[in-house]
Amino acid sequence: MCGITGFWQSGNFSIDTAKAVAEKMASRIIHRGPDDFGTWVDGSFGITLAHRRLSILELSAAGHQPMVSLSGRYVIVFNGEIYNHLELRQELNVTAWRGHSDTETLLAGFEAWGIEVTLKKTVGMFAIALWDRKEKILMLARDRIGEKPLYYGFQKNTFIFGSELKAFRAHPDFVGEIDRDVLCLYLRYCYIPAPYSIYKGIYKLPPGNFIQFPIAAGIDELRLVKPKAYWSLAEVASKGRVHPFVGSLTDAVTVLDKQLRRAIALQMVADVPLGAFLSGGVDSSVIVALMQAQSTRPVRTFSIGFNEGGYNEAGYAKAVANHLGTEHTDCYISSAEAMRVIPRLAGMYDEPYSDSSQIPTFLVSQMASKHVKVSLSGDAGDELFCGYNRYALADIWRKIERVPFGLRRMAGRLVRTVGLLARNNIFQHTGKISALSSNMSEKLEKLSWLMDSVDDSDSLYYNLVSKVMTPDRAVSSAREPGSWLTESGLKLQFSDPKINMMYMDCMTYLPDDILVKIDRAAMANSLETRVPFLDHRIIDLAWSLPLSIKMCNGQSKWILRQVLYRYVPKRLIERPKMGFGIPVGEWIRGQLRDWAEALLSESRIQQEGFFDAQFIRLRWQEHLSGKRNWFHFLWSVLMFQEWLEEQKQGVLG
Repeated sequence: MCGITGFWQSGNFSIDTAKAVAEKMASRIIHRGPDDFGTWVDGSFGITLAHRRLSILELSAAGHQPMVSLSGRYVIVFNGEIYNHLELRQELNVTAWRGHSDTETLLAGFEAWGIEVTLKKTVGMFAIALWDRKEKILMLARDRIGEKPLYYGFQKNTFIFGSELKAFRAHPDFVGEIDRDVLCLYLRYCYIPAPYSIYKGIYKLPPGNFIQFPIAAGIDELRLVKPKAYWSLAEVASKGRVHPFVGSLTDAVTVLDKQLRRAIALQMVADVPLGAFLSGGVDSSVIVALMQAQSTRPVRTFSIGFNEGGYNEAGYAKAVANHLGTEHTDCYISSAEAMRVIPRLAGMYDEPYSDSSQIPTFLVSQMASKHVKVSLSGDAGDELFCGYNRYALADIWRKIERVPFGLRRMAGRLVRTVGLLARNNIFQHTGKISALSSNMSEKLEKLSWLMDSVDDSDSLYYNLVSKVMTPDRAVSSAREPGSWLTESGLKLQFSDPKINMMYMDCMTYLPDDILVKIDRAAMANSLETRVPFLDHRIIDLAWSLPLSIKMCNGQSKWILRQVLYRYVPKRLIERPKMGFGIPVGEWIRGQLRDWAEALLSESRIQQEGFFDAQFIRLRWQEHLSGKRNWFHFLWSVLMFQEWLEEQKQGVLG
């Protein structure tokens, strides 16, 4: 796991200046690679590559980057791991290897097979920048689902790319104009969806894509170059529908068990200490169980707990660890310790991001990094095997949609009115809304819009994932742009809305929220994370399996549970889904109130000019009073404000 960055500059070009700038850019992402550093400059064509290395495989100098191919044609900087690179070496006609790094394997593949074929042959996670000295083409590529980040774009007459935006801010041509329209998307989703970034002219390369810039062309032509897909989840999902899994339930469980074992075995290869996150839930327990089943010594496992009982799963994790015989480490975190992380979040996440589970994710990564350099994770089990609670709403919607729209709308308005009257009545008599009453009120609101605002399963999903329904009311002088979720021509339609939801989660929420969260939190601690469920062969299998064995008799992730029960007793697993959250909404009413008040000051917001100050203050006052729960919205605003403050002070760049 590493950090990459670089640039192409037209016009006057000094090799010494380019190296100095590249070194400064790479220093901003040293947390991604504290073990080694390198630059490479092609002065004739204005190309500069830089690399920060976190040594996981091939710890010797033979793994140093930037790396030049054997023929001298290609120069690469690479972030990630190619798990099947030893298998690829067996296919390649190379008589003498300089070392045993997967970087060298990639270069040999590009020389033998070309760009697209090599990318398709890989099993792994990666962000790649490749300079083709023969054809004068700069190529960028990203792994299939988007485990590793890669930003790119033009600033003035300079093309710039990198793992994180921190590196961009160190380049003298970086402008960094905030995109107000994109800020609307951020408020809606709590993250910025690809291909956008917070800055105008800077983009995220979509997962499963590569892009090639013919440097000899004019800059106007280079600005028009578009990414190209080498892998498509749409194709995988369509193939699974046309050619579904054939076999019994037992066959399906056995095949999934076998394929997960293979993926996990590949991802357990490292030349440094390795472990796994363990929450005690289904997904992480499956990963750890199959790790331990293939290990000759106890696997290192890590979990954190909180003193607040409603947010604590550490005891469940310990019970699973004891049964499997892992070498388990847990740590109980106080509210004060968790809150001390908050000032670090803006710099850590590099652009506005407000999924509050970022806090426990950072804390468990911090703890694991003290013992290992690589940790496996159970992420993506929910998206692939129908695990989220919101999928159950799809069945409710299928019943509601049969009701004539006029009757639905009337009923929806009635439910909303009842909910508002009940909430206002409670607030009038008690001065606040209890957590139970607030939860009930939110459920009534959700039911009401389900009745009168949802037209189909796509709009059902869109409403469910929207934390703010009208974000352009909050952002001054902005208009919300389209996103993948609003472009109907990009989506597939399945017979069951739950499948639609899983597909949309895999295309948006998984790469842009979940994988961003774990990458930035782990990399802030110089920890590599690996996600076995995202082996693309597991994805292929998951999309070929019928929904009936993912959600069976109302139980989510049924087939995954059957794999797990081969290794862990059912009694240690079965309990309501808790997620990975902490009570930040309560904290900003209490211990964090002064911090929040300073960031949400009406005069400050007016002076900065990004938000409608009255719109923000009204919701802040309602949240403080307990009349409404505006946590998601306010946390997004607070994270932007903290990010903006750090940017103004130059902390982020």
